Amino acid sequence: MVEYAYRRIASDLEEQIKSGKIPPGGKLPGELELAEVYQVSAGTVRRAVRELRERGLVETLPHLGTFVPEHEEAPPAGSD
Repeated sequence: MVEYAYRRIASDLEEQIKSGKIPPGGKLPGELELAEVYQVSAGTVRRAVRELRERGLVETLPHLGTFVPEHEEAPPAGSD
């Protein structure tokens, strides 16, 4: 089975996020930089980033970029 390039890129970036290489609060490289790294079009990178957003792994802030969200820790049980 052939894997689409955007899915391969999304999986690679997901692994970088989960391993901590791109930490919470960290910014992903821009579309053009990622397109150059993966040797694909900016549209393919855009689709990969959309996959990551749908998985809840990144958030895109207009004019700022795409970031790994910093998840707030839940308060200890019974600390109301």
